[in-house]
Amino acid sequence: MAAPGAAAAAAAAQLVQYVVLRGDLGRPPRSWPLGAVVAQGCHAALAAAHAHRQHPDTRAYLELGGAMRTVVLEAPDEAALTALAETLKQHGIDHEVWTEQPENMATCLALRPYPKDQVHQHLKKFKLLK
Repeated sequence: MAAPGAAAAAAAAQLVQYVVLRGDLGRPPRSWPLGAVVAQGCHAALAAAHAHRQHPDTRAYLELGGAMRTVVLEAPDEAALTALAETLKQHGIDHEVWTEQPENMATCLALRPYPKDQVHQHLKKFKLLK
């Protein structure tokens, strides 16, 4: 028989935080520096974790420390990012959209940590960010 905490640890191991960045930000005509694009993802991931910090999945994910799993995907442009945000909202999936100021431009979104099987279906059309 497994230890009482083993089932909880196994469930936590399946948690993933998805971050979806706009790929067009790093390409002409925008050509943002790589660091600026990465910062957008960091902002969104932190905003999602903070906004949902009391959720049991977020707490379990943060307890994983160095074993946290984050997947960074690419949305081709702002329209695709906005459409994804609307889909997530319609399905009750907790997420945060990061809007760069003063431009007032959506650059990234991040989900709170979820079991992969609960959210993957809404993200499978997006490729890993390269």
